[in-house]
Amino acid sequence: MIHIGNGKVITRDKSNPYIRNGGVITEGALIKEVGDEAELKQKYPDCEFVDAGGGVIMPGFINAHSHIYSALARGLSIKGHNPVNFYEVLDGMWWKLDRRLTLPLTRASAYATYIDCIKQGVTTLFDHHASYGEIRGSLFEIAETAKELGVRTCLCYEVSDRDGTEKCDEAINENVDFMNWAAKQEGDMIKGMFGLHAAFTLSDKTLDKCVCAKPEGPGFHIHVAEGMNDVYDSLQNHGKRTVNRLHDMGILGNKTILGHCIHVSASEMDIIKATDSIVVNNPESNMGNAVGTSPVLEFFKKGILVGLGTDAYTNDMLESVKVALAIQRNHACLPNVGWAEATAMLFYNNAAISARFFDTPLGVLKKGAAADIIVMDYKPFTPFSGDNIDGHMLFGMTGRQCETTMCGGRLLMKDRKLIGVDEEAVNAKILEQSAKLWKDINA
Repeated sequence: MIHIGNGKVITRDKSNPYIRNGGVITEGALIKEVGDEAELKQKYPDCEFVDAGGGVIMPGFINAHSHIYSALARGLSIKGHNPVNFYEVLDGMWWKLDRRLTLPLTRASAYATYIDCIKQGVTTLFDHHASYGEIRGSLFEIAETAKELGVRTCLCYEVSDRDGTEKCDEAINENVDFMNWAAKQEGDMIKGMFGLHAAFTLSDKTLDKCVCAKPEGPGFHIHVAEGMNDVYDSLQNHGKRTVNRLHDMGILGNKTILGHCIHVSASEMDIIKATDSIVVNNPESNMGNAVGTSPVLEFFKKGILVGLGTDAYTNDMLESVKVALAIQRNHACLPNVGWAEATAMLFYNNAAISARFFDTPLGVLKKGAAADIIVMDYKPFTPFSGDNIDGHMLFGMTGRQCETTMCGGRLLMKDRKLIGVDEEAVNAKILEQSAKLWKDINA
């Protein structure tokens, strides 16, 4: 057993939200008890003790939508790339990169992403992968890296018609093979979904093929109406809006994740609600790509389950929630909206989304929940209580203040030092591979 204690405990358990001086006892992959520090020390005197040093003990973060394949693009400048619309961003940057990703480069991307997640307190990642340079086996490379580093993850491969039928079929097979494999894995650390790029890169024939090929269980993970080109394509080529088309093709459902959903109508929202589909907002990426603001406030009014992702713009979930709040207020021209919605997306809805895929409760510190726990180095200089936790997190913390990370009962980082990982050696290898990739892209 491990005792993480001597800290301010934020549980996200509404029956016991805050303990001023508390700790968490873990046994195996689960939480055994959460409570007062003195009582826990007396009850479990022989536990391995991890000292939070007066910091904040809380559930690990969940990122509901990201892209491991983009990890090696940090700092990359592509010659002649000066996009003026969203399609040019995709075609000139991301598709150019993913067409050059081999299995070793995919693994390097996974190492870079998962290490960054650990260092910023992200213990669960929903990823949407693409590596059209080498498709077969790519999800397995990522899964092996996630296992090695100890991060909980849900993976899929991005099916698209953009590189022809052969590549499309390979992508479909990669999803199917991985979903079948993941379903047989012991424990609750690796899950699979069926990935789709965006409707404008998918024919009806391909969508139908994907629906027929998908194994029982998890649904689809797809970008929806991220840019207006997706809307125009659906209207001009299929005579209906994007969500309507996906509904008619059998894509929607309570285990399907719809990324972005920026340009959706009220009637499309009604379909999303009626099918109990999941929406994931990615505010920082949306701003960076200049594609618009997702109508998060309207989604909440409709009762749609909306989570928070990063689209790989960052791995810092606190950075993402800060932007989520700011963009909703800016869009509404009202300084008194968005707080409840932004915080709910990260701290509660991402856990509710995870519950549709993982068997163990995530995003909460309570008996029987996953032992996914982080310690934040945060010493408040204003009153700190269960009533103002979120205010301290949004205005006082960043992901880089994470000093200890545990996932599934396994300590991954302690006192800002990764456990069982030679970070310098791994970084050197990633740097060597990314330098070759950049040279190839700009050749």
